[in-house]
Amino acid sequence: MSEITATSDKTRNGSYTISQLSREFDVTPRALRFYEDKGLLSPGRNGQNRVYSNRDRARLKLVLSGRKVGFSLNDIREMLDLYDLGDNQRAQLRATHKKHKQQIAALEQQRLEIDDALAELHKGVAWLEAKLEKMEPSEDDAVAMRAYDAMARARLEQDDPETAS
Repeated sequence: MSEITATSDKTRNGSYTISQLSREFDVTPRALRFYEDKGLLSPGRNGQNRVYSNRDRARLKLVLSGRKVGFSLNDIREMLDLYDLGDNQRAQLRATHKKHKQQIAALEQQRLEIDDALAELHKGVAWLEAKLEKMEPSEDDAVAMRAYDAMARARLEQDDPETAS
């Protein structure tokens, strides 16, 4: 069956297998089962096989989007569960708006902390590099340099026609 036919079949009957959703969203079947265990997805069953609906597909898309921006699974579940209140999604939209604003504030704070940590690390690296440049060579380095110097002098003396006998 071609990809076009497979896609139109999924859309036409509104159901998806675990492997179809796994491929579409680039997640493992284990992740889908995990989201099901957490109450985020509720596929039907056809024998032993899970059958995901358009609603499950939409919820999965929202779950993955929420995870990408750092929401916890509990936060995502709270936002998704408000969809079923029957108030034209007003409560869901308000709660989601509030959580999004809170997440923006948290991420901005994290960015400030990361910027501070990076600045400290850059200062530390600059100090270490300056310190290392001023340090005398280690004993191993000194031995290696003396050995190289002796070999270079011997080689130069071999190549110098005035010192050759």
